[in-house]
Amino acid sequence: MSRKGFYVFFMAIAGLLSLSAFSGDDTITVFMIGDSTMANKDISGDKQERGWGMVLQSYFTDHVRVDNHAVNGRSSKSFIDEGRWEKVLEKLKPGDYVFIQFGHNDEKPNPDRHTDPGSTFDDNLRRFVVETRAKGGIPVLFNAVVRRNFHLQTDNTVDDESLRNTVYEDEVVNSDTLVDTHGAYLLSPRNVARELHVPFVDANKITHDIEQNLGVLGSRRLHMWFKPDEHPSVPKGRKDNTHYNIYGAHVVAGILIDEIAKKVPALTPFVNHHDISVAKDGSGHYFSLQEAVDVVAKGFIPSPKGLGMVKAPKTVTILVGEGKWEKPRVPANVDIRFDMRPGAQFIK
Repeated sequence: MSRKGFYVFFMAIAGLLSLSAFSGDDTITVFMIGDSTMANKDISGDKQERGWGMVLQSYFTDHVRVDNHAVNGRSSKSFIDEGRWEKVLEKLKPGDYVFIQFGHNDEKPNPDRHTDPGSTFDDNLRRFVVETRAKGGIPVLFNAVVRRNFHLQTDNTVDDESLRNTVYEDEVVNSDTLVDTHGAYLLSPRNVARELHVPFVDANKITHDIEQNLGVLGSRRLHMWFKPDEHPSVPKGRKDNTHYNIYGAHVVAGILIDEIAKKVPALTPFVNHHDISVAKDGSGHYFSLQEAVDVVAKGFIPSPKGLGMVKAPKTVTILVGEGKWEKPRVPANVDIRFDMRPGAQFIK
């Protein structure tokens, strides 16, 4: 039997197991594996970079726990070679989900990361699917989120991680539409999903449409674009078209969660939208509850569609993350509903 044939056969058997298997624990874990666009980030020194997976917990109810294993700079190959996939498998239990998104670094020429679409990249994706199902888990495949690229002669070999060392400068634009940088790497997750009957989320099209609608200037709001001295964590500024800032990660996660619910209806009851979130671990819009209240008091909330700050609704919902919080001062004319996570409490 060919390797591909083995995967299909094994998938069918493992899939039957996953249909009947479910965790005895009421909490569902969503494991995330991928690269820097999904990963958790360092928040020391008020750093602003976020992966969309880092903030995804805010968009689930307490019945779902997000365990994000995505790591900066990893491809499907290096994630396996470094033993990171094995650690996920060790924790995976029946009824859990694995969200799989690679491509940005599989494209790179480095031999420790490079894979080819239609062969080695597809093989790695099949492995994630088959081995997830063998443990009774449910795999979900995503293709790569779009790069913000409005230039026709782009260099696809540039290492995304090096963008953290760039300084602000105006960009050269010669296209009013986004120019694709991923090519056939976008097709592999779709093809493997079709072959193995896996839910597929077209994250590239979704993020493409968001950024295209915002245009050349508006799309900068989602990324690590900072002018010199605009933010103390990047005093020289930064021009980064790959990685999201806090606001951009929330826009992407908030829109992707709705597509996830469409493709995986079993997760629909656990989707949790809110106007603003605060969290001490950096997964919210703000670290300070009072800061969030003050924004609402001025009549604004962050737009979930990437439009920046927009008019607040009559009643604003603030999701409050785990931990002890000083009770904020809320003006009498402001209507706020606090959605407290387990372990969140107000102190005097």
